Amino acid sequence: MHGNNIGVSSPSTNTHPRRNLALLLATASLALMPVLSAKSVDGWLSWRGPLQTGVSLEKNLPESIEPDGESHLWSYPVKGGGAPVIADGRAYVFGYYEENDGTLVEETLLCLDADSGKKLWEYRSRDFLSDNVYNRYGIGSPCVDPETGNVYFMPTSGLALAFDRDGNKLWERSMLEEFWRLTFPNGRTGGPVIDGDFVIFRGITANWGTTGPPGDRFYGFDKHTGELAWYSSPDVRPVDSSNSSPTFGDLEGRRVFVAGTGSGSVICSNARTGEPVWRVAISQGGVNGTVLFYGDDKIIAIHGKENLDTTAKGRLVCYRIPTEYPKDGKQIILGDEHEVWRNDEHVSFSSSPVLHEGRIYSTIATGNLLCVDADTGETLWSLKLAPDQLHASPLYADGKLYVPMADGKAYVVRPHDDHGEILNEADMGAVCLAAPSAYDGKVFVQTKEALHCFGSKNGKFVGVKTPKEKIKDKKITALQIVPAEFALMQGQSVDFSVWGLNEVGKRIKKLDSVKWDVGTFDASIDEGTLTVNANAKHVGGMVKATVGGVSGSVRGRIVAGSSYSEDFENFELTQKNHLGESVSFPPSTWLGARVKWSVIEREGEKVVTNVLDSVIKQRTMNFVGHHDLSDYTFSADVLTDGNRRIISSIGLVNQRYLITLVGNWRILEVSSNHDRLKESVPFSVRPNTWYRLKTTVQDNGDGSGVVKAKAWVRGEPEPGAWTIEVPVDKLHPKGAPAIYALSPQAQKRVFIDNLEITPNK
Repeated sequence: MHGNNIGVSSPSTNTHPRRNLALLLATASLALMPVLSAKSVDGWLSWRGPLQTGVSLEKNLPESIEPDGESHLWSYPVKGGGAPVIADGRAYVFGYYEENDGTLVEETLLCLDADSGKKLWEYRSRDFLSDNVYNRYGIGSPCVDPETGNVYFMPTSGLALAFDRDGNKLWERSMLEEFWRLTFPNGRTGGPVIDGDFVIFRGITANWGTTGPPGDRFYGFDKHTGELAWYSSPDVRPVDSSNSSPTFGDLEGRRVFVAGTGSGSVICSNARTGEPVWRVAISQGGVNGTVLFYGDDKIIAIHGKENLDTTAKGRLVCYRIPTEYPKDGKQIILGDEHEVWRNDEHVSFSSSPVLHEGRIYSTIATGNLLCVDADTGETLWSLKLAPDQLHASPLYADGKLYVPMADGKAYVVRPHDDHGEILNEADMGAVCLAAPSAYDGKVFVQTKEALHCFGSKNGKFVGVKTPKEKIKDKKITALQIVPAEFALMQGQSVDFSVWGLNEVGKRIKKLDSVKWDVGTFDASIDEGTLTVNANAKHVGGMVKATVGGVSGSVRGRIVAGSSYSEDFENFELTQKNHLGESVSFPPSTWLGARVKWSVIEREGEKVVTNVLDSVIKQRTMNFVGHHDLSDYTFSADVLTDGNRRIISSIGLVNQRYLITLVGNWRILEVSSNHDRLKESVPFSVRPNTWYRLKTTVQDNGDGSGVVKAKAWVRGEPEPGAWTIEVPVDKLHPKGAPAIYALSPQAQKRVFIDNLEITPNK
């Protein structure tokens, strides 16, 4: 397997024989790669740079990065924990601002002039329905497409966003509401990556059907249109989150990527189709660091969780990986016999290593910078820089390492064979969580208070250009139907594109004269346009396309729109749950609900209840309708089991606002992210009592709005006034309806009946 330009490095006077040979080969390779002109869309396009190794090829970079020193060019006051990316003289930063003592937080994609630090444009957004706490925002990076200069990023809310270089939004996808991307308190959002025609976003999702159980998945979107081209489920059940950024390489003519996952594994998947290739388990928790290719047949990974074979935490490890693509399509599982070496001195939770000329440089939890021989795994030297280290990764450039640390110090270190020489120790004035970036003679360092730029305004970026993929085999052996997954309301349409793929998964051409089969959908299809009938049932199913004897299929759902009701009376209770009750699965079109909810009979009526067969299911939120809905009223009958000491909470989501009857607190609450928007009024919630909960969101037409809700005992007259009205200065303009349950310690169930969505008048 070959990593993308792995091994290309800057010239050196070092005379180590092994590295001399690697350097000779690398220099020869570099000579064949044209240096891009200033007019090209080139630069530090992703957070690990053009070599995917945290290495820059630039020269004449500063030896000092003091914020008040001579090399300081400018600073911009934006908080963040991710590396900036720079292209065509523009720096793009994923950061955030906080006001009102932290109760108001807005994340931003910020575009600055790389020479002056002047703001050119920005896009701000607010978090919604996430678990993020303690202002752990802006932990991730955008990326830039080398072909178009378009910019892609994902804020904490899970929106997949695309912009042109001037800040015009090209497309938007809601990973939360379309694929049920889970969020985590640590807020490590990570960032997308681009290769070829695809931009890849990742996350742990609990979607529907075969992807209903939680899984660490990768989603390949067409970078131009935002349509989903493929999705990949290469991992086993996750136990943790992961924000490991995929690294690209080649395997027997196929483009592939490797990444760490939430199960504690490193995976490899096809970057054109999503097909899993191989997997190796390396830890008991999530692997967050970016994985390195080394040579043709090895990868190097790092983690900070408990090891599989010892109770110790953390390891830097090298594995020998397959050099042949699996012929039978089955994922290869690597084992202990594939391990080349291990180094147990490393405990690194999300800091990624740097690879340069056979040397690995990494920072670890104890605040040390380590240098390791990439062939043997031997630690060559260790340099203590700080009391500890959390997330920031080093940058190698111009014979120096730029090393930010968690205590707010940043170092410039010159690596030698047997020691690291500190050239500069700088106080950055705030915690450093991000890796530095290099561009045009400048080094960029992001802190939790500002982005700082050091160096020269007259530098020249040195990059590499990945050769354009050549298609030799033009025989079509498979079809790729785009979008690969869809969700439509009654009466809506979707346009399909059908690509012919060759044996290695490369696109040959778009195809026409396609024979279509809509399966169980109550819909018609004409020249690739699927139209759902106005009264179609809410179902999930498959659409099949055939061209010249080659077939492919995609899946989709017909989901609830602004006119929907469900009383569950038509469900047949043919299954048994862990309590021995007769149950049925919930509607198949609800995201992630199959393992979280069941339809049961309670006191003569069929209702839906949350499944409490494990503590991990004590809280759940599942979307029941389309992600583009707005201006609707969502109501339901709700009841929580309990007693005087413990009552569960139950709620509805309307347009990205959660409205909850909080049982133990006896309140009716409106929230979006609990650390941001959270207001409540007293409401005497009684256990085992049915209430009618009614919610709506009023758009004032000027960007502001009001979230309204009322609750009353079922069967009693509806109150004329709203129980709670919460004004919002910046309204979420749309969002899918969802049901919510919180059963502390998985003890008391909740029940829902007579769901109804109606358009506002």
